[in-house]
Amino acid sequence: MFEELKNRPADSLLALIKAFQADERSGKIDLGVGVYRDAMGRTPVMRAVKAAERLLLQTQDSKKYLGPEGDLQFVRLLEPIIFGNSPKIADRLTGIQTPGGSGALRLGAELIQTANPSAKVLLGTPSWPNHAPIFSSARLTVKEYAFVNLTSQHVKFESVVDTLSSANAGDVVLLHGCCHNPTGIDFTMEQWREITDLLVAHRLVPFIDLAYQGLGDGLEQDAAPTRMILDAVEEALIAYSCDKNFGLYRERVGALYVVARNADDVAKAESNMAALARVNWSMPPDHGAVVVRTILESPEMTAMWRTELGEMCERVNGNRAALAAASPKLAFISRQRGLFSNLSMRKETAVALRANHGIYMADSGRMNLAGMQPSDADAIVAALRAEGCLKSSTVA
Repeated sequence: MFEELKNRPADSLLALIKAFQADERSGKIDLGVGVYRDAMGRTPVMRAVKAAERLLLQTQDSKKYLGPEGDLQFVRLLEPIIFGNSPKIADRLTGIQTPGGSGALRLGAELIQTANPSAKVLLGTPSWPNHAPIFSSARLTVKEYAFVNLTSQHVKFESVVDTLSSANAGDVVLLHGCCHNPTGIDFTMEQWREITDLLVAHRLVPFIDLAYQGLGDGLEQDAAPTRMILDAVEEALIAYSCDKNFGLYRERVGALYVVARNADDVAKAESNMAALARVNWSMPPDHGAVVVRTILESPEMTAMWRTELGEMCERVNGNRAALAAASPKLAFISRQRGLFSNLSMRKETAVALRANHGIYMADSGRMNLAGMQPSDADAIVAALRAEGCLKSSTVA
């Protein structure tokens, strides 16, 4: 059987981790893998998470199976954080726990394939590299379109409008709810309103990937586009991740939510999500979800978590401000949000930055700005300038 397999290329980001670790230079800077780092360069366990885990150690009395839906109290407690208290979706919303945001995307893709296998998934590029493979692996057709011009660092909004205007009813539009990965470039609220109007007019189904809520402009601000869309459309899917805003990366904590037209459709969606989850992972891992549930059940722990998340958001935006201030040609970075910015860069330039300056970023030019310190800004700019990245008014 296995002699017919062909070797696949290793994940480039995993290779980047190994290369950074092997680099013995003291001034090396890791802008590669997309995790939050504090002022000491660590990815810490949040204080609220530690408090919840201590309480669980004392009080948790069983680790029995929960079923394919996972911890539904965890799912419900997240709802007001994500969706607010909109009466327009209150009776049309259902959710299920998943192994991280990736699990939510995959389960949503399989739900779409089951409900409407002819639906196309419209995906703006550049996007998270795993988006297209997830939908394609679920036997869905992915239609890519240009979302951003990386040279000018602006949204190609005409391309977005043209793509949505020419789509067929029932097609699915993948949208980053906030903190776009990999570019950090989000739509303005005016653009979000126009997108919402197009979704309604052409009866398109938004699939919102909300993986960084709270790390852009704050929990409420980051959820505003999602809430506006859901108040307007009849149907939607939302993939949610707690990996970043609760710092639970390796615990794989996520949820898939569905907004349906009526109670009957909600019940159908629930039963199909449970059936699809059953044959994929049977039940999702519990520890991370019960940690989040424990935090959200406690006003004191919730307040602690909100404070910590605010500090993380402030730090990331502070790093953005420092890098933008170090060169006027990088001023656009301060206007972007989330962990990432994506420079217009050839692979050869990224390799040279690693080899000649110890600056590690993805070959695509994606930088994890949470990986730097404000004091690194001058070194990063000097390296970019030395490799010819800052010759024009925009990075090239």
